Amino acid sequence: QVHVVESGGGLVQAGGSLRLSCATSLSSFRIKAMNWYRQAPGKQRELVAIISSGDSTNYADSVKDRFTISRDTAKNTVYLQMNSLKPEDTAVYYCNVADGYTNSNYWGPGTQVTVSS
Repeated sequence: QVHVVESGGGLVQAGGSLRLSCATSLSSFRIKAMNWYRQAPGKQRELVAIISSGDSTNYADSVKDRFTISRDTAKNTVYLQMNSLKPEDTAVYYCNVADGYTNSNYWGPGTQVTVSS
């Protein structure tokens, strides 16, 4: 069974920063990509940032120039550095791990990020 666990969420004032972490038990050679999604109350889950096994990154327009995704291959961990946070960034943030061998996707339970105005 593959485990995915997020951490680092919390309450922060607008303009502040948080760093989310996501660790997975999936073997690094199987990881095709590690991604961050978020879901705000009453809204659909949306893709926030992607990092591939080749370290290519992509971001939602709403977070470009504010969020940075990175990974530590040795630790099978991906990070999301979030700066200049806005109230509209408030959501549950989910980590998604894409398995390049089975084409499966594994999800963590999510971590709450709340940005107060």
